[in-house]
Amino acid sequence: MPVIVVEVMPKAELLDPAGKAVAGALARLGSTPFSDVRIGKRFELTVDGPADDKALSAARELADTLFSNSVIEDVVSVKVADE
Repeated sequence: MPVIVVEVMPKAELLDPAGKAVAGALARLGSTPFSDVRIGKRFELTVDGPADDKALSAARELADTLFSNSVIEDVVSVKVADE
């Protein structure tokens, strides 16, 4: 069955405390090539039927109304997962 993936991230202008904590831990580990970390959410929706425009539209609606808080988060992608 196809899977639609929805990715939600904190707005870029807002502080991401969890991401900052992970970035600090990476810095303490020593030489890693990473200077910043942002932590978001990923939702995987299994589709009963084809992953067509109707299913993607329903996933976008859920992303905007249920999976994200538009004040502090952005929906960054809604797409069919690679199989």
